[in-house]
Amino acid sequence: MWLIPLFVCGIVSGYVLFRHHALPSGGKSSGHRKLSVIIPARNEEASLPHLLESLAAQTRKPDEIIVVNDGSIDRTAEIARRHGVRVIDNTSVPAGWTGKNWAVWTGYRESTGDLLAFVDADVRLEPEALSSLIEACERTGGAVSIVPYHEAVHANEKMAMITNFLGMFTFLSPFETKNPHQGLYGPFIIVSREHYEAVGGHAAIRGEVTDDLLLGATFKQAGIPVNNFVGGRTIRFRMYPHGLPSQLEGFAKSAALSIQKLHPATLALIVCWLAGLLVSQSVFLAPGGLTPWLAVGYLLYAVQMMHLSKYGGSFGIIVPLLHVLSVLTFVLMLLYSLYQVAVKREVVWKGRQIQVGRKGR
Repeated sequence: MWLIPLFVCGIVSGYVLFRHHALPSGGKSSGHRKLSVIIPARNEEASLPHLLESLAAQTRKPDEIIVVNDGSIDRTAEIARRHGVRVIDNTSVPAGWTGKNWAVWTGYRESTGDLLAFVDADVRLEPEALSSLIEACERTGGAVSIVPYHEAVHANEKMAMITNFLGMFTFLSPFETKNPHQGLYGPFIIVSREHYEAVGGHAAIRGEVTDDLLLGATFKQAGIPVNNFVGGRTIRFRMYPHGLPSQLEGFAKSAALSIQKLHPATLALIVCWLAGLLVSQSVFLAPGGLTPWLAVGYLLYAVQMMHLSKYGGSFGIIVPLLHVLSVLTFVLMLLYSLYQVAVKREVVWKGRQIQVGRKGR
């Protein structure tokens, strides 16, 4: 039966794309290099305390922590000051910049570290995380980013499972190491000040929506190595605790724009993985003769998703078994992203409208 080779090809494609490219285990670095942690934060009163508490518990303490309060209207700045970190208040965004790029650039200009870590407020770190990240940065000699473990709590977060796996495939694909447009994963990026300044930092991509992807490509094209690692339980995040609207906004601002930058081999394997997955899900519509074969494929994908969840997120058992629902969620979010990018020519993120295709605010 031709269906079985299709399913096997799809499953194998998924494992080729997913490299368990784990962080080093937190050994000693070659010497003490001053580390600046820069956190752009816009209305992050719920998430920021978790990050700041985890930074305070590190075995390798940051030398400075800078929170850039990016026009928040909640208690973000108050919470940051209560934790004793430096707070910079950004009240406006200059023409030609996106809000996050300006916030990160502001933090960089006030920092003094030899190493720069750009960290989103929704990240949580185990105590050995910074030690491992510094080692990875020194060992690879370039920029390093992390694909964190996704702490999915609510139903809408769990339904983003397929989206999460596709993100893992995109950034961990072995073929992306040969891609001049290889991107970095935005929630946690660490790089030396020397390399950051050599490419012009976030000022070089000031108006770009997909800042992490473009920053990685900027490093790569300058001959600076780019490496993405799996965070596992060492580095985690909770992306969209505020519900479906913020999840749609977050996905819309990057999905449709990032596909065009993939290495052809990465894209081909993703298509193969999705083809097998979608065919297997036709088990709910197929005539009786095909049902057993389609059921085999459906279960093979469910097992693979349970395995990938060990590294990707807390999606449990039920969501992988009902992966057809997560695929429907992914399709809806992709269509929404395409509508925002191709029709409206703008995306919305954290209350700001950002023009796509030209410099925006």
